[in-house]
Amino acid sequence: MTGMMDGMGWMMAGMGLAWLLTVIFFVLAAAALVKFLRGRL
Repeated sequence: MTGMMDGMGWMMAGMGLAWLLTVIFFVLAAAALVKFLRGRL
C-alpha cells in the first residue's frame, strides 16, 4: 500500500475518465450533426 501506487492508479483512472468523456462528446456531436443534416435535406 504505497502512496505512489495509489497516485498512479488515480492518474490512470482520471485519464481513462477524460478519454471516455471525450469519446462520448464526439459521438453525441456526430449524432447531432447527422440529425441536423438530415433535417435540412
